[in-house]
Amino acid sequence: MPDRAAPGSKLTLVIGGARSGKSAHAERLAMASPAPWAYIATAQAYDDEMRERIALHRARRGDGWTTIDAPLDLVGAIEALPDGRPVLIDCLTLWLTNHMLAERDIEAECRGLADVLSRPRGPWFVVCNEVGQGIVPDNALARRFRDAAGRLNQQVAAVAETVLLMVAGLPLKVK
Repeated sequence: MPDRAAPGSKLTLVIGGARSGKSAHAERLAMASPAPWAYIATAQAYDDEMRERIALHRARRGDGWTTIDAPLDLVGAIEALPDGRPVLIDCLTLWLTNHMLAERDIEAECRGLADVLSRPRGPWFVVCNEVGQGIVPDNALARRFRDAAGRLNQQVAAVAETVLLMVAGLPLKVK
């Protein structure tokens, strides 16, 4: 894909712990640009609780948003968007989980995603969880996930123009 930057093109990473206000803050940032806004969702509703979470997110966003479900093909969904469109991707942590459960090549998938995110064609906002500040997980799968998430977060932060760390609903500018 050729490098093509639209005016106002930049990538913002919004990272933080569970219930830190990441998604709501990223939505407000995206809505500072004119509609229509694209919301690329990576969640999969495997149970009632997750279906409820997804419904609450949709209701909070309201009108002006187009939701694109991309639990696995996030790169394809991003590449298909028109230049200049504000985009919110929520969230990379669930996307990574989906790939691990599907037994995909995690390193290759993460490299491909970081590559496409390094060339934003509009105001792009990416949400992910900071999972490395807790205790060392007690099983190999959880440790593999924590390590992969940490590496993915580093790759995306490296290509982002702005990195915000959410703490108790407050954004702290890291980069």
